[in-house]
Amino acid sequence: MADTEPDCPFCGIAAGRAEAHRVHDTDDVVAFLDRNPAVEGHTLVAPKPHVEDIVLAEPELRGSTFRAVRTVAEALDAVVGVDAHTVVHTSGSLVGTVEHAHVHLLPRSPDDGVSMTLSRRELDPERGAALADRIREAA
Repeated sequence: MADTEPDCPFCGIAAGRAEAHRVHDTDDVVAFLDRNPAVEGHTLVAPKPHVEDIVLAEPELRGSTFRAVRTVAEALDAVVGVDAHTVVHTSGSLVGTVEHAHVHLLPRSPDDGVSMTLSRRELDPERGAALADRIREAA
């Protein structure tokens, strides 16, 4: 398989060199159960080529990855019986130990014990307007 890193565990799974409980597999994307799940059915959806940030990947690969997220979410609905999903993509060394783009798909229920708390504060209207202007200019 092209575009793989020899020491990347997710490249190993994508190429079939490493074991994983695969739940979905296409030419571009592989989905497999997390080895350390937060909840039953916690699935990782990863593009097969080694990319570090799915948001910055080629549009076709982004599309394939998020179509796979939807496919797996629908399957989890049918198999695990969930009330909702939490879908998380993180990138960079500050947020994880595997620098291969992936999406966490967590089936949710009221008593699952998962907490994803964000420290929040009110957005100052002037700072918000200035930031929005800068983002629009950069986009």
